[in-house]
Amino acid sequence: MVSAVFHSPLEATGTDPSASKASQNTMKSVATHASSTVATAPKSLQKQAYDWRGLWLAVLPPVLGFGLLVGIWALVSISTASSIPSPLETFKQAVVIFSDPFYSNGPNDQGVGWNILASLQRVAVGFGLAAVVGIPVGFAVGRFEFLSRMFNPLISLLRPVSPLAWLPIGLLVFKGADPAAIWTIFICSIWPMIINTAVGVQRVPQDYMNVARVLNLSEWKIVTKILFPSVLPYMLTGVRLAVGTAWLVIVAAEMLTGGVGIGFWVWDEWNNLNVKNIIIAIFVIGIVGLILEYALIKIATAFTFEEVKS
Repeated sequence: MVSAVFHSPLEATGTDPSASKASQNTMKSVATHASSTVATAPKSLQKQAYDWRGLWLAVLPPVLGFGLLVGIWALVSISTASSIPSPLETFKQAVVIFSDPFYSNGPNDQGVGWNILASLQRVAVGFGLAAVVGIPVGFAVGRFEFLSRMFNPLISLLRPVSPLAWLPIGLLVFKGADPAAIWTIFICSIWPMIINTAVGVQRVPQDYMNVARVLNLSEWKIVTKILFPSVLPYMLTGVRLAVGTAWLVIVAAEMLTGGVGIGFWVWDEWNNLNVKNIIIAIFVIGIVGLILEYALIKIATAFTFEEVKS
């Protein structure tokens, strides 16, 4: 009887099985690496294209918006003959003004740099006083229901009052234009800080307060360890709104009180019928306000913490 003997292909060719398995594993790893490289290459290209698109969207719309403003301005200057100066004429005048922004030829003739610094100084004093008073009052109003019920009607009554309505009261009480302007900034900047701080305190989770009650923490530790870290984003939002309000108010107040300041500079240039300088002052006011807003947004972002999702 003839027996048939079958050999595996590896045995027929005389190849070592362990060596063959190693080579197969190597080929699989190479193929996997190649396929992953091919798969990830388009994603990296797409990511790079997306970044360029984001940059394009970030730059193009503001440029188009500013170009639209300049175009409308040019059309208005053409249609009104010589009443409104053209953008080119205003730019030439701005170069002259900013070539020496800190000259001083007396109290009523100073460069635009001194006027900006004077306005910022009044804003800093009035805003600082409002922060010293408004933030603690906001904590107290948000912390205690009795104070909240007592102050809410007063805040609702006084907050909508126009800023310039407070200026005559300041002139009557302080007998001077400079303190009257600071008073106006103070009374108009204090409301956003009180309201936002109080809302932040009221939105602190009740669990935190329960833990403080269980641990028998003092009121000072509750404020410094629990309330302040939680309320800080709300408080900074109130500060940002208050600074914007203060910068708006000081320009209007200085138009009425006189002295050195960007608002007085606008009014003085109007009395001289120098429309170019008025337009330049409008851009200066806007740029300074934009810088203040951007700086406070950055500060608020640095102290705003988002919850990490698991």
